[in-house]
Amino acid sequence: MPHMLLIHEPIGQRATRNELEGRATYERMLRWRDDLRSRGLLLAAESLANQDKAVRVTVPAGKARIVDGPFAEAKEMVGGFFLVNVDTREEAIALAQQCPAAEWATVEVRALAPCYEQ
Repeated sequence: MPHMLLIHEPIGQRATRNELEGRATYERMLRWRDDLRSRGLLLAAESLANQDKAVRVTVPAGKARIVDGPFAEAKEMVGGFFLVNVDTREEAIALAQQCPAAEWATVEVRALAPCYEQ
């Protein structure tokens, strides 16, 4: 059963680390990714760039609205994700607890499902 582990991190948090600290943090995440892969649990994983160059697109009533980042109303951003394949929700939650990012960010656990399911 696929689950997405979304990493929600505070805006500006990355800037609190120097390059060496940032690289060390990233290496921890890569090692965890590799461990998930070696256990046959990982479907996909990526780190996302800061939201400074992100764009939000909506098309209400057929008229495109494009808003450039950074987004002042945001208190956090999605910093990355792990798409894992586990047997139960509880296993996905256990993985989220093991994720190094849970030390400095929130790891949201969500099952994959069609948008018409509630």
